[in-house]
Amino acid sequence: MAANELLRIENLHAWYGESHVLHGVNLSVREGEVVSLLGRNGAGRTTTLRAIVGLTGRRTGSIRIAGQEAIKLASHKVARLGVGYCPEERGIFASLSAQENLMLPPTVGAGGMSVAEIYEMFPNLKERASSPGTRLSGGEQQMLAVARILRTGARLLLLDEISEGLAPVIVQKLAEMIRTLRARGYTIVLVEQNFRFAAPLADRFYVMEHGKIVREFAKDELLANTAVVHEYLGV
Repeated sequence: MAANELLRIENLHAWYGESHVLHGVNLSVREGEVVSLLGRNGAGRTTTLRAIVGLTGRRTGSIRIAGQEAIKLASHKVARLGVGYCPEERGIFASLSAQENLMLPPTVGAGGMSVAEIYEMFPNLKERASSPGTRLSGGEQQMLAVARILRTGARLLLLDEISEGLAPVIVQKLAEMIRTLRARGYTIVLVEQNFRFAAPLADRFYVMEHGKIVREFAKDELLANTAVVHEYLGV
């Protein structure tokens, strides 16, 4: 692995039962980068995130996190390597208040952000600290889902469709959050259907189709790859 490479995936295959979903995925993410996985629904983007944290069925190939092989590790052991996964369904505990949700996660490594730091980054959550999860708006639930990961001390964040179905003003706040986290040295892998959300945030892009990476390009090559993005995303 390169000195500043935090994640390297080589020849990753993954299955759900008999269904072979990933067909030899290769990608790398450097420390402090924001990388976006692009592609249509069913291209394998979410499965790639789930495979990294051990939530698919059988996996073969190599997933190295900070130099350590993780392909055979259980999910809780992957988390201890400093990986935080925010799934599309968010997973908020509906009966607990926003603050109780924040207090739940165990910490890894040197520990994560304090509740005070979380509230500084997400003033909405401070206002809703005592509200049960069911009373939070979709945007507040999304912020809470990300905030919980930050509490754990994870430095590699896997964020799945965090802008989906949210009002533009909330999407804008989430974009600001990603910029802030990047400035603080976090490493982020974004799966996003909303290309307009991902485009200004990511340093590099991988395009997926049929469980494989079919194209990789950097932010400054975005304009030259517009036709490719349209072709593979149907936007």
